[in-house]
Amino acid sequence: MEIKGKRALVLGGAGLVGRSTCRLLVEEGVTELVISSLKEEESITFINELRQEMDTRGVRLVPVGGNLFVRQEMKDLSRTDIFNHPERKDRFIRDVIDPLTPDILQQSWLYQILQNYQPHIVIDCVNTATAVAYQDIFTAASELYELLQANPSVQTDLIGSRTGDLIGTLYIPQLIRHVQVLLNGMKSGGTSIYIKVGTSGTGGMGLNIPYTHSEDKPSRMLLAKSAIAGAHTLLLFLMGRTPDGPIIKEVKPTAAIAWKRIAYGPVMVKGKPVLLTDCPPGSAFPLEGELAPVLADPSRFNVLKDKETPRYLEAPFIDTGENGMFSLGEFEALTEEGQMEFITPEEISRTIIWEIKGRNTGADIVNALDNATMGPTYRAGYLRNRALEKLRELETIHGVDSVAFEMLGPPKLSKLLYETYILKRIMGGFEQILSTSDVELSAKMTQWVSENEDYRARILSIGIPILLPDGKSILRGPVIKVPGGTHSHHLSPALTDQWARDGWIDLRPSNMAVWKKRIQAIISSAESVPGHDTSSRIVRDHQYWFSPGDGQIHIGKVAAWIFINEEKGERMKA
Repeated sequence: MEIKGKRALVLGGAGLVGRSTCRLLVEEGVTELVISSLKEEESITFINELRQEMDTRGVRLVPVGGNLFVRQEMKDLSRTDIFNHPERKDRFIRDVIDPLTPDILQQSWLYQILQNYQPHIVIDCVNTATAVAYQDIFTAASELYELLQANPSVQTDLIGSRTGDLIGTLYIPQLIRHVQVLLNGMKSGGTSIYIKVGTSGTGGMGLNIPYTHSEDKPSRMLLAKSAIAGAHTLLLFLMGRTPDGPIIKEVKPTAAIAWKRIAYGPVMVKGKPVLLTDCPPGSAFPLEGELAPVLADPSRFNVLKDKETPRYLEAPFIDTGENGMFSLGEFEALTEEGQMEFITPEEISRTIIWEIKGRNTGADIVNALDNATMGPTYRAGYLRNRALEKLRELETIHGVDSVAFEMLGPPKLSKLLYETYILKRIMGGFEQILSTSDVELSAKMTQWVSENEDYRARILSIGIPILLPDGKSILRGPVIKVPGGTHSHHLSPALTDQWARDGWIDLRPSNMAVWKKRIQAIISSAESVPGHDTSSRIVRDHQYWFSPGDGQIHIGKVAAWIFINEEKGERMKA
């Protein structure tokens, strides 16, 4: 696509790759460039640098700050600030594990950014895998388990607090929610293309990577990062197969990314200089008892000072941006041939720009997966009819119709299949259904349910309730699939309508009207195909629905049509 004149949003825009990408976007002539980073001051500082480096006239530069993984009200808080506040922690956890409601979506800071600026282009340079995986689920789980083992009768509120901490570090729910919010925000904001700068987690090295974060080789944290990076890639792969969404691409550097600057000065760790502390031989610690990895009491050490001023670690360094500062020795080892080696941010950014403009770089992971995956085959399609014929033959031999087992899901599929099946049994075909009143259809379906104990039991036993015509009572089995879970729900007419749509067989006349509208739409779509059109253009023509000598309703075809047309669940790619 053409970049000139477009609005662009760069997530992680103040980082190493983000900065390089922003410079190229300015050169390409975007009219608005929104630069998002964790801290707004980082975006402001970079915008000031941009204005000094290059001609930014004609480009509206917008700084945005805040955590993209939380709601707007918590965007400027640290994880500690959120988790040390019971109400905030509860809200954070609920935002991650609850179903995606309009409130959760609209309060998300990421969603609000996408809505406020409605970018044509979104380039995501945030190291999402690190942000999610480095919350350290291992330590949280270990601490909770040790707490339980050592204190069987420990205070409930302490157990609850640590359990909440553990739930709040679960990786996959956070990643899924992030992707849900991202896609919804881009679709409603009119984004045309989204490019993710991903990671392999190991700088392109294998499980033998010697650079790690602990004594493990490789560390569990590092492998968690790689696992999340892979999960994220596959979610993007699925996002790219979602109709009506933006074009989805991922560029995944597999080397260290460097560099931002080379200088002499204080060495910063997590934004703070390293205090020089000394432990002379006369103050040695005896190796007895327990060895504490962290000693909080600073008086146990000698702080080096120049007169009364504490000294900090200073040395020549190379600043690699988000990955931190490396010494000459570290950088030399890391980038040696046969080690992690490195790639420059400018090379990554140039690839991003080329991908936006439609060049074939060969570096798009989503496209590579598309080309490498195995899709539907001619052989499977050829054998499909044989499988369907065999199933129908077994139905006839055993006198049992195979409708739904509620293993495939969702419950709505079982509901639709059984409602279609009952309509087929009582009326025969589409035309007979359309010529019968809503009230009469409701009465006939109710009579069929009452008289057919075996099929009624089949329906209830797989967890699908049957809502009776008055809308005030249901037939049910021991377990119902909608609403799910184990806790009780307060009833209301609105919830009854929702549950009936989502997974209850609905015998009310109002549902008969819905079915007649669907059937009329099916017939109209079939009749709209010109009789002389025998090309491959149309799949569901008159013959598809009304095969010669076969006046039956095929319940699977009807359910698939509903999923495609009402649920917008059509497959986009082969």
